[in-house]
Amino acid sequence: MTAVLASYVEEMRSWRHDIHQHPEIGFQETRTSGIVAQALRSWGYEVETGIGKTGVVGRLVNGSSGKSIGLRADMDALPIQEKTGALWQSKRMGMMHACGHDGHTAMLLGAAHYLADTRKFSGTVNLIFQPAEEGLGGAVAMMNDGLFDRYPCDAIFAMHNMPGIPEGQVVLRKGAFMASSDYATVTVKGAGGHGGLPHQATDSIVAASAIVMAIQTIVSRNTNPLDMSVITVGAINGGQANNVIPDEVKLEISIRSLSPGTRQMLERRLREVVSLQAQSYGVTADIDYRYGYPVLINHDSPTEFAAKVAASLLGDSRVSPQGQPLSGSEDFAYMLERIPGSYLLVGNGDGQGSCMVHNPAYDFNDKILQTGATLFAGLVESYLPS
Repeated sequence: MTAVLASYVEEMRSWRHDIHQHPEIGFQETRTSGIVAQALRSWGYEVETGIGKTGVVGRLVNGSSGKSIGLRADMDALPIQEKTGALWQSKRMGMMHACGHDGHTAMLLGAAHYLADTRKFSGTVNLIFQPAEEGLGGAVAMMNDGLFDRYPCDAIFAMHNMPGIPEGQVVLRKGAFMASSDYATVTVKGAGGHGGLPHQATDSIVAASAIVMAIQTIVSRNTNPLDMSVITVGAINGGQANNVIPDEVKLEISIRSLSPGTRQMLERRLREVVSLQAQSYGVTADIDYRYGYPVLINHDSPTEFAAKVAASLLGDSRVSPQGQPLSGSEDFAYMLERIPGSYLLVGNGDGQGSCMVHNPAYDFNDKILQTGATLFAGLVESYLPS
C-alpha cells in the first residue's frame, strides 16, 4: 500500500494547491465539488452531486460483501485574508483555506484513486465530500437530503489535521473528543441619558459589565473542575460617546462543553444569571440562545478498530489511542449520532512556525498527505477485507 500511495503524492499535492488557490466558503464549493466529481467519475465511481447543496458522494462497490463503510472529508474555506506568502496562496480576496479542508479533500481523493486502482476490498465504499463544515452545518444538510438513506454505512470515519501535534502523529479518543458549541446574544436594555447625570438614566453598560463578570462564575463554580466547559464573551457593543449613557448594549457569547448534561446546565445557568443580574440593575436582558454543533462522541469499537489500523500502518509509536479532548467543535458529530464511527486527528507539525488553524498564517502540511490517504485506504481494506 505505502509504495502505491507514494506514487499519488504529487497528484494529491497538485489538487491541494489548486483548491487552496481557489477557496470557496460554505455552500459555495461549486468549483471544488466539480473537481472532486470529475476525478471520481474518471476512476469508475458512481457519483452524485448536489447533496446538501454542494456535497458530493462517490460510491464504489467491489466483491460480494454486503458491508459498507463511509469516509468523509470537508471542502469549505473560511472568510479570512491569507498571509502565508506561499506560492499557492489564495487568489480570492478575503477567503482562504485556514483549516486545512483543502488537504482533507486531497487526502480522500488520493485514497479514492488508490482504492479504484487496487480494489483490495469487498463491499461498498461511500466517499462523502461535505460542504459547509465551518459553522453552517453541511453535515446536517447532506443528511436532510437523504445521505444515509441512499448511501447507508455500517461505520463512518473522518480525520482532521492538527497543528501542535507532531507531523504525522495520529491521535484518537474513545468517547467525547470535541466540544459542543452554542451561541447567545444578550441584549441589555436600559434608559439612556447624560454621562454627567447617571442618576437620571438606567445604565446598560454597567449592567452588561456586571453580567460579563457574573457569568464567569458558571464555569468556575457550577461545573465539575474535571469536566471541560468554556463561556467566552467575544464582543461587547454599546455606546458611541464618553458622555452619553446608551439605551442598549449587546453581548456575543460562545458556550462550549464536552458533556451533553453540562451543555444543558450551562444554558440554564446562563439564562438565570443574566436575568437576575439584569433585574438587580433595573434593566431588561433579552437572550437569543442558539444551538450549534453537539459534542462529538467517538464510538468505542470503531475507535479501537481505527487505532489498530493506524498502528499496523504507521507503527505504535505514531499512534495515541486515547488522546486529550479538544474544545473546538466539528459537525461530523451529527453523523456520529446516526452512524457508529470515529474521528481522528493527524499531526500537522509542532515545530517553529507551526500555526494554529483559523489563522491567516496557517497552511496545511503537504508532508502528511500520504499519511492521511494511507489511513483512509487502510480503514477500508481492514473493514472490508477482500
